[in-house]
Amino acid sequence: MNISESGNELYKLINKAIEDHQITREEYDMILHTAFEDGIVDPHEKVLLEQLQEMIHTGVVKMVAK
Repeated sequence: MNISESGNELYKLINKAIEDHQITREEYDMILHTAFEDGIVDPHEKVLLEQLQEMIHTGVVKMVAK
């Protein structure tokens, strides 16, 4: 499967949040912007977004203030 340019960028942004175990609202908004900016959320991007949501929900990644 070919991964789109936006999919690669999304991976980098999400991976940073995972490595830091935290994400700011600004970073989260940037992730959403990256996923939706081309008007298409491909299957790879969808999986990445779902994984991030699950990690936030379970507390693996914490939403923090700046």
